[in-house]
Amino acid sequence: MDVTNQTAVTEFVFSGLTNNKNLRSFLFILFLHVYIVTVVANVGLVAIVSNTSDLQNPMYYFLSYLSLVDVFYSSTITPKMLMDLKCWKKTISYEGCALQFFFYAALAATESFLLSTMSYDRYVAICHPLHYVSIMTKKKCLCLVLFSFSIGFLQSSIQTSCAFSLQFCGSNLIDHFYCDVLPVLRLSCSNTSTCDMVTVYIVGSLAMGPLMTILVSYTLIIFSVTNMRSKEGRKKAFSTCSSHLMCVFIFYGTVLFTYMRPPSSVFTIRDKVASIFYTAVTPMLNPLIYSLRNQSVRRIIIQIVDFSRVE
Repeated sequence: MDVTNQTAVTEFVFSGLTNNKNLRSFLFILFLHVYIVTVVANVGLVAIVSNTSDLQNPMYYFLSYLSLVDVFYSSTITPKMLMDLKCWKKTISYEGCALQFFFYAALAATESFLLSTMSYDRYVAICHPLHYVSIMTKKKCLCLVLFSFSIGFLQSSIQTSCAFSLQFCGSNLIDHFYCDVLPVLRLSCSNTSTCDMVTVYIVGSLAMGPLMTILVSYTLIIFSVTNMRSKEGRKKAFSTCSSHLMCVFIFYGTVLFTYMRPPSSVFTIRDKVASIFYTAVTPMLNPLIYSLRNQSVRRIIIQIVDFSRVE
């Protein structure tokens, strides 16, 4: 394609979630509440973990970082989505689009690795309880967190550099409500085969690598738990893993549905609903699931509520 006589794209326009005015108003109120709950719940969970001596162990250490990632992860997408629900023309600058995708991809990958790290922590706690303290040292926990963030931001830099080094000289309508790599690549008038392969390789590796770690960890956990003689011990072991497993299923289920299937020419409403789950809903559900299903966290929240009532 000859692109020399065509105008380069300086901004993109989102198709958005819907063009129905009444539905947009409802979605604005709904996702505004979702975002507020996300920020309050995650920041509150970080504060509880940081200020409670009973929660100073690796599981809650990783959980506090997961909550921090969820706050920034949601803030990368949701505020812009809310603003677009109140505007007729939903635009974003070329640089803004690249920046949004960079942080979105980095934080999503970091969350994936943190979930994987948390499954390894549960494996050590249940399968090697006597050596748990010596294995999951503060230094090792810090290294695992730094590794998660480093891989997340490194792969995001590669994807962003690849996608936004292409030429965009035709349509600037992104068939989505945020800057994701697949709808952006469809707009390029350059040859996208290299970026397509880079995207498939990175997304596939980042999805399957941590997921395999989670599956192996929980396979070993199940074998260990089934060999326990104490019924109370089995119940306690499964209860410590149930919250994490629920978060894993929600996050990976929607991500794999969106990315790990044959590409199509347009994004359907199912794609957008799945994207909403892992960009807006999952960051809200993670702290709620851990708060409601974890006895230690639930007990501390009840104590805080009771104390505030007395005051």
